[in-house]
Amino acid sequence: MSSLRSFLEEDNFTRISLKKTRTLHYKVEARINGKKCWLIVDTGASTSCINLSAADELQLTTQASEILATGAGASGLETQISEQNCLRLGVWEKRNLAFIIMDLSHVNAGLAQAEEDPVTGILGADVLKQARAVIDYGRNCMYFKL
Repeated sequence: MSSLRSFLEEDNFTRISLKKTRTLHYKVEARINGKKCWLIVDTGASTSCINLSAADELQLTTQASEILATGAGASGLETQISEQNCLRLGVWEKRNLAFIIMDLSHVNAGLAQAEEDPVTGILGADVLKQARAVIDYGRNCMYFKL
C-alpha cells in the first residue's frame, strides 16, 4: 500500500507545509506578487482575501467593490477587489488571481489573544478548488496539483 504522499506526488501534486497555530488554525507561507506573507487556510471561506493594511506592501492595485463581506467574527465589512496578482505556495504558482481586500483586524486580534503573529490574509476555497487541494491534517501539510 502506498502512502498518500507518494500517491499524490505520482499524480503531479506538490507538497506544501502547514503550520498549526495555538488557535488550532493552519497557516501557510506564501508569496504574493513576490512578497513573503502568511495566510490562514480556511476551507469555509469562499474567497481568498488580504488585509487592507497589507495592500500597498503587496503591490495590490485595488478597485471599489459593492460586496459586503461576512465571516466568523464579523459581518457587513466593506471590501475592495484586486485582480491580476501572482500567488506562490512552494513551487505552485497561480497568475491573474483576484483577492478580496478587507479589514482583517478581527482575525489578527483573535490571533494576538493567543500570542500568535498576525497573518496577511486568508487562503479560501476559490484557490483550494483551483489547485485541487488535498489537506493532510495528520501530517500538517497540503498538496496542490501542478
